[in-house]
Amino acid sequence: VVYNATSNEMIRTKTLVKGAIVTIESGPFRQWYYKHYGILLGKKRATDKVIKDEDLSKSRKARWASRIAGRTIDKSLSDQFKSGKVLAKVSSRPGQVGRADGYVLEGAELAFYQ
Repeated sequence: VVYNATSNEMIRTKTLVKGAIVTIESGPFRQWYYKHYGILLGKKRATDKVIKDEDLSKSRKARWASRIAGRTIDKSLSDQFKSGKVLAKVSSRPGQVGRADGYVLEGAELAFYQ
């Protein structure tokens, strides 16, 4: 827990509550982004590729090309992917089950918590 509007006590004890800002690892998001857009986040250059063009099918190349046309990513969010940690907000009320739903912060909300 990085930030909690309710109390600093919840930060010290790392209590998960609805609305808490937490850091999570960026690995699963990087994998999804690569599968969806064909671009590895967190690389020094956007042109760095893992798979050679010969190994990809024509349909996958076409799908990625159509998705890249409308793609934008904020500089502060890409910097977080380079560091390996991403800020997220807990949107559900975590209980005894051990599951907490939330979303990755971006835009003005991310700028506020940084």
